[in-house]
Amino acid sequence: MKPGLRIALVATSIFFLSCWSLPAHAADYTVKTGYLTCHEASGWGFVFGSSRELRCSYTANGGRTEYYGGSISKFGADIGYLKSSVILWAVAATTKDLKPGALAGHYGGASASLTLGVGGGANVLVGGFDKSIALQPVSVEGQNGLNVAAGVGEMSLKYRGEKEPR
Repeated sequence: MKPGLRIALVATSIFFLSCWSLPAHAADYTVKTGYLTCHEASGWGFVFGSSRELRCSYTANGGRTEYYGGSISKFGADIGYLKSSVILWAVAATTKDLKPGALAGHYGGASASLTLGVGGGANVLVGGFDKSIALQPVSVEGQNGLNVAAGVGEMSLKYRGEKEPR
């Protein structure tokens, strides 16, 4: 696939996924509270989906860092092998002062990615405490491998504390 076509496909995916956000009644009251960076484990995608482990760190606007573990699952088309992936989200919530561990919980939303050697994708997810936290893509998800995925994404995060787990 030509690089220009690949970039256009990823940009289009990000545009459409970014249009989806929190429910309408909460969208007027959201604040960016920080960034969540997740490292996704390698593995095979299967025709109807995949599930991979995550190691994440949340950096709040005030500089506090929290660590989370969990998994991300994709339902729909997910074909190929993903060698590595790093996902970066802006965290939006209905309050600017999230308590430690507030990102723990279940998230759901839209997911799309394309990897041919090096590629990218986007995942827009809503969940956490009372479904009041939105994870919106900041940039393209960086991936290595050979993989095509599109469908519904689900993520589960568990709070690991403010010290980096070993």
